[in-house]
Amino acid sequence: MGLGLHQAFAAAREVFQEIDDALGEKLSRLIFEGPEDQLTLTANAQPALMAVSLAAMRVLEREFGVAATKAAFVAGHSLGEYSALAAAGALSIADAAKLLRTRGNAMQAAVPVGEGAMAALIGKVDVALAEEIAAAGQSAGVVVVANDNNVGNVVISGSKAGIDAALAYAKEKGARAILLNVSAPFHSPLMQPAADAMADALAGAAIAPFAPALVANVTARAVREPASVRKLLVEQITGRVRWRESVEWMAGEGGVERFIEVGAGKQLSGMVKRGVGKETFALNEPADIEAFAKTI
Repeated sequence: MGLGLHQAFAAAREVFQEIDDALGEKLSRLIFEGPEDQLTLTANAQPALMAVSLAAMRVLEREFGVAATKAAFVAGHSLGEYSALAAAGALSIADAAKLLRTRGNAMQAAVPVGEGAMAALIGKVDVALAEEIAAAGQSAGVVVVANDNNVGNVVISGSKAGIDAALAYAKEKGARAILLNVSAPFHSPLMQPAADAMADALAGAAIAPFAPALVANVTARAVREPASVRKLLVEQITGRVRWRESVEWMAGEGGVERFIEVGAGKQLSGMVKRGVGKETFALNEPADIEAFAKTI
């Protein structure tokens, strides 16, 4: 992950070095070489994914003259909001890395391993059915809709007992469900200790005026004020990632015709295509960036 960018562009190497320096360790080596079981620990995965996104963004800006300021909006899914805010100039890369390391550690520590769970509801499932399934599990424990990604991809999160009960009801309703291989019940009320930790961390973080506006997970609307961002980043820890609504708002009221996914993977591009059918670009490798830059 990210190795092609590192090898091809000095601008990308600078970003990886900035993050290594901020964290006081060679996170870049873990990103490029693994081992995978260490990279996927949430305390590493969160700053690692941000690192690849910002390395690609720096290459776009430095090598091809394509800055985030050319976008109508920025947005990110869960931890991706920190990447989006760094791209827009609200957070420094170093501060984003430190905040995400704190966020990852706090989220992992909030609930003992094995006591929480998350599950994806797929197929003919919309958020209304997902909420019904979550409500059915609440007699056994905490269950909420955590990620409304798109119709046919809604994630529920909560206690292990609550999720088990919810999935039994999902089966009765004919909804397909897949338990996710995650280490904690993210975006649920069980993450409140992590939200408290991030409130403290964000209180001392410098958030600069920024542009373009962020379409926030919690509200699915554009936000421009640093004070609002600070508050929403705390709420996001326990709140729903309203990605489907965010994409629909950008494509509708926001007038967005092209969605550019900058960083590792193509999952968000797939969600956009399934949700609003707009043109997407996923910029993972040097060739992706070069091809996209030619379209500007």
